[in-house]
Amino acid sequence: MAFAGLARAEDVLAKAKAKGELTVGTELQFAPFDFVEDGKQAGMNKEIFAEIGKELGVKVTFLDLPWPSVLPGLEAGKFDMVAGPATITKARMERYRFSSPIANATVAILKKKGDTSITKPEDIAGKKVGSAKATAQLAQLQDFAKTLNPPPSAIQEYVDFSQSYADLGAGRIVAVANSLPNIAYLAKTKPDVFEVVQPPFGKPVYFGFIGTKAEDSKSLMDAVDAIIIKMKHDGRLAALQKKWFGTEMETPDQVTEASF
Repeated sequence: MAFAGLARAEDVLAKAKAKGELTVGTELQFAPFDFVEDGKQAGMNKEIFAEIGKELGVKVTFLDLPWPSVLPGLEAGKFDMVAGPATITKARMERYRFSSPIANATVAILKKKGDTSITKPEDIAGKKVGSAKATAQLAQLQDFAKTLNPPPSAIQEYVDFSQSYADLGAGRIVAVANSLPNIAYLAKTKPDVFEVVQPPFGKPVYFGFIGTKAEDSKSLMDAVDAIIIKMKHDGRLAALQKKWFGTEMETPDQVTEASF
C-alpha cells in the first residue's frame, strides 16, 4: 500500500524551512523521552529536537497523540516525522526510515520495590504482567512468554505505559515489560515504589526517530541523521543520555539490520 506521503510533491525539509517550522508527532506518555511535567512537555526528545531545530533553523512543534495513532498519522502526512522514539525492528525498517539511533532499547522487567518473587525475568512465569499496545516491547514480551513454563497467566495490553505503571503500583499486575532506559528512569525517580529486574531479557535493539521512505522526506532524514551523528561525536548526545538515563550508551551511527 502506498504512503499518503508519496503523493506530496514538495520536499518536506524545504517546506519546513520555508514555513520556519518542523512538525513532529509523538506521545507524551513515554518518559524519559517524552512526558508532561508541571503541565509542560519535558524529556530527552525535546532536548534533542531543540538541537535539531537549531541546526536546521526552524521551530519544532510537537503533536501529542496516543501511540497507536502516531505512525498512521505519519503515513497520512499529518506531520513531518515522528519523535517517538521507536525500537528499530525489521518490520518497521521495511515500512519506515529510521534516524541514527539515539539510545539502547533492550527490553527489561520493572517490578514493585521489594517483590522477592521476581528476581530474574523468568520469574514472571504464571504471573499477570503488562506492556503497551502496538509496541515492540509488547511483541518481545509475548515472544519471551512462549519460552516460559508455565507462561504468564495474562499479558495485559495498555493504551500507554503510564497506565501499566499505575496498575503495577496498585498491584493489579506484578511486572511491566519496557525498554531499559524507560524503566531505569522510572525506578530512579520513584526508588521506593519500583525497581528494575536484571538482566534485560530482550534482544539488543535501539531507539530511533522515524520518517517515511518517500523521496520527499529523504533530505529531511539525511539532515536529521547528520545532526544526530554530529551530536554523538561532539558529546552532546552522551550528555543527554547521562542526564536522562543515568548512564551513557553506545549506539551505532546507523542500524543496517535489526535483530528481530
